[in-house]
Amino acid sequence: MNLAGPENAVRRFFAGLSEYIFESELGVADPPLIDYLSDLLFRFIRIDSLLRIRALNGRPIGEVTEMIGEASHRIGDARREVHRHIGDFTLFWTGVYPEALRKMQGPARKDQFVDYCNQGKRAYHIASTIDTNSDGAIPNRVLQRLGDNFEMWAYGLREIRREWERRDDGPDQHRMLLIS
Repeated sequence: MNLAGPENAVRRFFAGLSEYIFESELGVADPPLIDYLSDLLFRFIRIDSLLRIRALNGRPIGEVTEMIGEASHRIGDARREVHRHIGDFTLFWTGVYPEALRKMQGPARKDQFVDYCNQGKRAYHIASTIDTNSDGAIPNRVLQRLGDNFEMWAYGLREIRREWERRDDGPDQHRMLLIS
């Protein structure tokens, strides 16, 4: 494994920022949750990770309403993963890019009346109640804590974004950090 590559540098950047914001600035010493959130940031810089839930025809699903419908058609680990993704998706947008929600919940969108915070909490709760047989799966107690304190995690993610923007003194200071 190349620990000096750009991918690992980005992973370390998010891990360091997450630890700094949650532990030093917010007083939250919860390593499993902080690790989960830094991993979420790293995963979601790739647009294909944001849109990893697919309909039966293979079309990527980018609206919470459709993801909820898709979860209802799945069982076991697959259902747990869709609900976990809904939690991650809503937490990411609510925390990191809340200004994008206005467009994502516009009048022509299916998510027009979706409350991302409530749906994120609900999705994490549902995912935490589904037992998994998968090795290396995120523990149910982590998912439950994500739902229980959704607003705090979203606030922390906003603070992480503020910190990375503060540190970025380039001309594209407010660009969205997404890679296709």
